[in-house]
Amino acid sequence: MNTVMIGNDLPNNHSDDTPQHRSISRLNQSHRDITQAQQIIYRYLLSAVQDNSPEDVLEEFKHLFIHHVNTASSQLLPAIYEIVFANDEKEFRNTLKRSCYILINNWDISRNHESIQKLVTLFSDPTIDKQAQAPIIQRLRRWVKSFVHSKDFEELQLFASRYDHDVESHWSNRYTSYLLVPQYINLENSVEQREAARALSKKLKEKFKFDLAFYTVLSESINFPKKDVKNPTYLGDESLRLIKTVIARRGVFSYANLANIFRQQTLNLSYQQFKDSLKQYLIYSLGTSEFVQKFDSHLVEKLAHLYTVHEEKIVDDALILRTAKRVVDYLTTEDHESPAPLFLMLLSQGNPLTLVTILLKIVLMCPYVRTHLEARIADLIRYYEKYSEEDCKWVVSFFEIFNITMTIHVESTDFTLVSMNQPSDEPNGKKAQQSLSQYRIFSQRRFLSEFDEDGTLEIEESSTEKLSNDPRIDDV
Repeated sequence: MNTVMIGNDLPNNHSDDTPQHRSISRLNQSHRDITQAQQIIYRYLLSAVQDNSPEDVLEEFKHLFIHHVNTASSQLLPAIYEIVFANDEKEFRNTLKRSCYILINNWDISRNHESIQKLVTLFSDPTIDKQAQAPIIQRLRRWVKSFVHSKDFEELQLFASRYDHDVESHWSNRYTSYLLVPQYINLENSVEQREAARALSKKLKEKFKFDLAFYTVLSESINFPKKDVKNPTYLGDESLRLIKTVIARRGVFSYANLANIFRQQTLNLSYQQFKDSLKQYLIYSLGTSEFVQKFDSHLVEKLAHLYTVHEEKIVDDALILRTAKRVVDYLTTEDHESPAPLFLMLLSQGNPLTLVTILLKIVLMCPYVRTHLEARIADLIRYYEKYSEEDCKWVVSFFEIFNITMTIHVESTDFTLVSMNQPSDEPNGKKAQQSLSQYRIFSQRRFLSEFDEDGTLEIEESSTEKLSNDPRIDDV
């Protein structure tokens, strides 16, 4: 690898006026000019969105990025042209993205959702497609048009689509809270974009959690006609029974308690022993069906080849987190683009709830893996969104069950089943499954725990950063 030496690091036989030094100086100067130009734009927009009306801010944004005409500040257009003259489309796109999220963050705080929609709508302006005589304007329009057809713009549209009630929504929009996860865990995105994505994802989860609790309490109330209670799920009349089934596992053999027992029992095991125990933990209580047997055999094969160099070492948090991530990948998507073979096999031959239960047990065993799992769910949603809901009903059912299950078990609302006939009975086992109609669902806010979204995400990020520097472990 060649090393570029600058300033005092240059060999003594080189003068400061060599072609190499002049080229480096121009490169550094260009970078400084672009950074300075970006800061001018960011500072202006931040000040404008805080001090001016949304209409005025939108007009300024349109003048700057869409029409490229005079703006209220004489510094803005020269700042944009500085980036264009440098012929750096990547930096222009970064500037455009960050400018959008500066406005989105501020309008979201003030609940001005209409302006967020209008901001996204600006990019449908026909001016973008018109030819321009001036080369600099033509380059700008080409870059903006390229942005509109990019993944970056798809991510931007997520912030407006949830408020657009006039257009029939695509089924994937129901899972926007997961689609936003890749945005806020991507360190290459601006701070503004990550904050906006994280805030909106949390709001959507909170809304679904509230709607689910409201629905479960009122759906069987004699004081509320069933037709007046909105079902936040898309599973129809079966949703209430599914929710009760998900809640039903309580007491000593609850999934949370089993996860705690597993963690305690594997504290001082070798990594090889941990992998053996993990397999038993994941299939425990799933029965002996052909589905479970196939899952068992495939998981054994996967784990056998995982981090074999560490098998004699005592398992630690780093290995547990990395192992949990790899198992999540095996069960969802290994290339982060298309469904994993194990995912397709398990859903085609078994009940989606069984696969969701396995994923839940992984999260309960290693809470820090939750964000990674949600990012993989987003990958699957993106893969299947090209299909109509009718053509992929089976996978949409999986997403619905996953959303319900995670809301019930790892969010900050406690869902409880209470028997109307025998309050002391716990609805566990086959007998209880046959009599779920005798139970009613009650919900209450639980105290913040290790699964609180903010805390979990912060721990996940700091833990991942720390573990990524661990020389003992390499990602696969």
